[in-house]
Amino acid sequence: MLEMTHEIRGDVLILRPAKRIDSSTAKSFEEQANALVDAGPAKVVIDFSAVDYISSAGLRVVLTTAKRAKSAGGALTLSGVSSNVKEVFDVSGFATIFGMHDTDEQAIAALKS
Repeated sequence: MLEMTHEIRGDVLILRPAKRIDSSTAKSFEEQANALVDAGPAKVVIDFSAVDYISSAGLRVVLTTAKRAKSAGGALTLSGVSSNVKEVFDVSGFATIFGMHDTDEQAIAALKS
């Protein structure tokens, strides 16, 4: 099971997964993210500052979470992406799909603009 906390800041949901998002934790990540997006704000920041690895299974969950947020009238962006995780986003081409910001505050500002 993936360790994840979350916070609602105004009209923005911040998801904070931890450690590794791979084939063994992606289902848990998806279930938790879906439940929170369905229940809360549709503007979503995924804070990757505590994530040290993401696999293609994890990338798929980020993409499906973004689609879910968009269909609810919101959007998704990322914050705190480490160089290791960013490399996976770059190689997969996902870096061009999602905004990446250093801090939650910058990500929230991007969602509000």
